[in-house]
Amino acid sequence: MTWTPRAAASTPRAAAGAPYTAVRFEVFGTVQGVGYRPFVHRLATGLGLDGWAANTDGHVEGVVAGLPLSVREFSTRLRTNAPMLARVLRVRLTDAEYQPASLGTGFSVRHSSAGRHGTGSSREVPPDAAICDACLRELLDPRDRRHRYPFISCTDCGPRATVVEDLPYDRIRTTMRRFPLCGACAAEYKDPGDRRFHAESLACPDCGPRLSWRAAHAGKELHGEAALRAAVKSVENGEIVAAKGLGGYQLVCDATDGAAVAALRQRKHRPVKPLAVMVQDLAAVRELACVSRTERAALESPVRPVVLLSARGAGVAAEVHPGTRRIGLFLPTTGLHHLLLRELSGPLVVTSGNLAGGPIAVDDEEARRVLGPVADGFLVHDRPIRSRYDDSVVQATGRHLHTLRRARGLAPASLPLPVPAPAPLVAAGAQLKHTFALAAGRSAQLSPQGGDLTDAATLDAFTRGYADLVRLTGLTPAAVAHDLHPGYLSTQWAHAQPLPRVPVQHHHAHLAACAAEHGLSGPFTGVAYDGLGLGDDGTLWGGEIMVADLTGFRRVGRFATAPLPGGEAAVRHPSRMALGYLYGLEALGVPRPYPWLTRAFTDRLDPREAEVVRTLAERGLNSPRASSAGRLFDAVASLLGLTDTVSYEGEAAAALESAAGSVRTAPLAHRLVRAGGLWVYDPAPTLTDLLQRQHAGEGVPELAAAFHLAVAEATSDLVARAVADGAPRTVCLAGGCFVNRRLLTEVRHRLRAQGLRVHAAESVPVGDGGISYGQTAVAAARLAKE
Repeated sequence: MTWTPRAAASTPRAAAGAPYTAVRFEVFGTVQGVGYRPFVHRLATGLGLDGWAANTDGHVEGVVAGLPLSVREFSTRLRTNAPMLARVLRVRLTDAEYQPASLGTGFSVRHSSAGRHGTGSSREVPPDAAICDACLRELLDPRDRRHRYPFISCTDCGPRATVVEDLPYDRIRTTMRRFPLCGACAAEYKDPGDRRFHAESLACPDCGPRLSWRAAHAGKELHGEAALRAAVKSVENGEIVAAKGLGGYQLVCDATDGAAVAALRQRKHRPVKPLAVMVQDLAAVRELACVSRTERAALESPVRPVVLLSARGAGVAAEVHPGTRRIGLFLPTTGLHHLLLRELSGPLVVTSGNLAGGPIAVDDEEARRVLGPVADGFLVHDRPIRSRYDDSVVQATGRHLHTLRRARGLAPASLPLPVPAPAPLVAAGAQLKHTFALAAGRSAQLSPQGGDLTDAATLDAFTRGYADLVRLTGLTPAAVAHDLHPGYLSTQWAHAQPLPRVPVQHHHAHLAACAAEHGLSGPFTGVAYDGLGLGDDGTLWGGEIMVADLTGFRRVGRFATAPLPGGEAAVRHPSRMALGYLYGLEALGVPRPYPWLTRAFTDRLDPREAEVVRTLAERGLNSPRASSAGRLFDAVASLLGLTDTVSYEGEAAAALESAAGSVRTAPLAHRLVRAGGLWVYDPAPTLTDLLQRQHAGEGVPELAAAFHLAVAEATSDLVARAVADGAPRTVCLAGGCFVNRRLLTEVRHRLRAQGLRVHAAESVPVGDGGISYGQTAVAAARLAKE
């Protein structure tokens, strides 16, 4: 609305007779808990505008009035100049009524309101953010009243998703409501010129959370600096500390102390899987690993993820990352982390506070029960953790950054849906690396990645997390998407919901996640490589070439099938997979490797067990067949003597990738055949060539690299055949096998050389952690067609 004031006296910032306009604005996205209202206040005040802003339900709204040019500038900057932590998805502007008598009264931030939320759109929950530079300077400044205060934060950093209990995001709806502000903090909270203006996690030593220490078996409870000193002394003595972090407990020990790391592995039941290491700053990172610009940007981002880097081979105990040349490093997330690292002056193992495969502990009582046998002492605080968030994990290939675990700092920020969901829906995810997703309209919110849905504790964490996110987003799902596999606990959970179900094939969900992230709604060619997933024909798949869109798919290529002798036992024992390929590989016209070539492998196995497994493979007894790329990687890792037994999913493939490194060599032989109307990669020539070159004395690194190149060549040829038959020239790469950087790089290079447009997951995990997002994209597209 535009009007002309009668007199300059009521509008001192403008000349008499100047036209005024008033606009109502509504800003949607991640705009609560990220300093957006203070930003709007500064913006409006700087432009000489009147009005107000408030958190309403899950967005920010308000009214602004003033000179038309200034109002237009304000409207533009709402999106373009938003705070770093904000993600503005949409700005809605409408004419507003504004009384002329109100002109000249200035701009204010009003109390939040619950608004008029329905079920058709989603409220956004702000992710946590690592300590900012300004807070770090205060933490280390002896003259500052927050000097060495572990829970320092402001509008640019600190806990969000892990403390919020409801929206709109205000202190009274977070776990910080237990800590009334002192006079000094209250003054900062109310001061528009202060960077803690409306900072909901604001605290100081006089009014905020307090640090405590208790040894696992004896001793009195210590507080404040005494608690910190006790934890430091414990780590210096080679002990393990359970420290309460932002989204859960973390297990901490000296990364240079091999005995301490070995003890942590033994107690945590994590024998070889690499452990994350936290270091003080970028200089310390460079001492331990090589760092690219992309990796540096990830390390220093507010997310502060664990970044997988090429290790230099020194500086930490060998027990930290055995069997791999990659090391996971990250920088301090909180003030507490900075204080620990500065006191200890060296790298620290900082890993999830759980037992292998279970959910991270968040409740203090739960932590004492679960981690009591692991930790020698507990460094805790009295701020409750409302939601469970582990550390995010990423890695880079060139300038591309790929999310491997989407958790603290990333989740539950929304992801785009190319086809809007016509009604709210939930996707139950898969079994391993479990996530679930909620979707409405054009966006989906992916939960933080939890553990594997194989035990009651993880299932309970899933159901609690689902109830929490439903409450926070305000969504009431009208349908549930799920995997085809009836044995998955996620599928069983979906069947128990009183909702219409949308079944989604596992590999189609993998590919749909990649397509949706990159905004694809039309047809594409998909390459889905992973361990196992149930196909729509009732058999196990895992090496698939598809022509797909978000509503369906057509299988056009695959890997040859091989038996899994003993079923699940073959997944845990790559030597069984090797025997399965040697004695039960699908017959496609080329003989399997000659017995004399396999003798060196079979002779190192237990003869009785090898004979039993061979019988199972040859006769198909308790040996389901699978067209799996992941299981082929397992078999080759065993044939090369890298590992015969694994303790975590992907271990054998990681060992094979590490062995290959960046070695350049000639690829192993490969062959494509036409079978059952599909192009099929027959690995018989690949395995024969591998064993022949091994027999001739070629080294493991060269053979591991040659195998990667053979799979990349076979993939390129499979896609080329599909494209020649009419498949789209846009290709999506998905599935857990593409966590392998060497494989991803080689495949992408060859497909681009064909002139194809190639996409791989970046914001979404390429493995099963992204399945739920793919399920939402498929379900939304299918429901939209009905």
